[in-house]
Amino acid sequence: MLYFIGLGLADEKDITVKGLEIVKRAERVYLEAYTAILLVQKDQLEAFYGRPVIVADREMVESQSEDILKDAKDVDVAFLVVGDPFGATTHTDLLLRARSISIPTRTIPNASILTGIGATGLSLYNFGQTISMVFFTDEWKPTSFYPRLKENISTGLHTLVLLDIKVKEPDLELLAQRGKVEYLPPRYMSVAECAQQLVDVEEDLKEGVCGVDALAVGVARVGAEDMRIVAGTLGELRNQDLGRPLHSLVLIGRRGHDLERDFLEELAVDKEKFKKIWDENYGKQV
Repeated sequence: MLYFIGLGLADEKDITVKGLEIVKRAERVYLEAYTAILLVQKDQLEAFYGRPVIVADREMVESQSEDILKDAKDVDVAFLVVGDPFGATTHTDLLLRARSISIPTRTIPNASILTGIGATGLSLYNFGQTISMVFFTDEWKPTSFYPRLKENISTGLHTLVLLDIKVKEPDLELLAQRGKVEYLPPRYMSVAECAQQLVDVEEDLKEGVCGVDALAVGVARVGAEDMRIVAGTLGELRNQDLGRPLHSLVLIGRRGHDLERDFLEELAVDKEKFKKIWDENYGKQV
């Protein structure tokens, strides 16, 4: 059987007991290593699991899935995913490939950022569509997320923004010059970078969606002992350093509840400013 096993958000101990039992008996164990990362290194996972772990990068999962699926009709294979197994569509594709060749599959769920974001005090019932923010370049500044963000804002709903991760990205300039494949150092978008890009897009499109005075929450390392949560305007958050990855951002919807305000006020960059903007523009039924 092919098992899809969620690892949770922080470290090697976030795996469920059921998931750990499967890992210990599986013939092969793969760790998906490009849609998200744990906050510990692979060797810590191996020490805790008591067995070797094969890192599965994007190329392996998307183009060499036959290596993962090999013999999975006859032996147990574990495919480990940070967070919950189906927070990324790539893993759905792998399951469908297994199903197409009659390999049995089973899913072991775990916490993901989609549920862990409740640590901000914002009600999960008040979230709209989740969006992703990629790194902008001088030549490429996509705004395809903006209509979905605007739709959430128009109905007063919070928006979870998932921030870009660049892992094992080829150096295209070097490839063009020398025909040699080398990989760039990993990059992880910060809350500050995301807030700045949101403000930049608003300055271009000017539809009142994500300007400097829009309230937001920046989070880092959800579920870890050193988790950080900071509330404020996008203008304030673009100057905040929340430390090492992974980061996420929530743009607060205007029909937020007073309990959400009370929770976040204590975590605000400027408590008085946060409360003033909230009382004037938020907590309203849209």
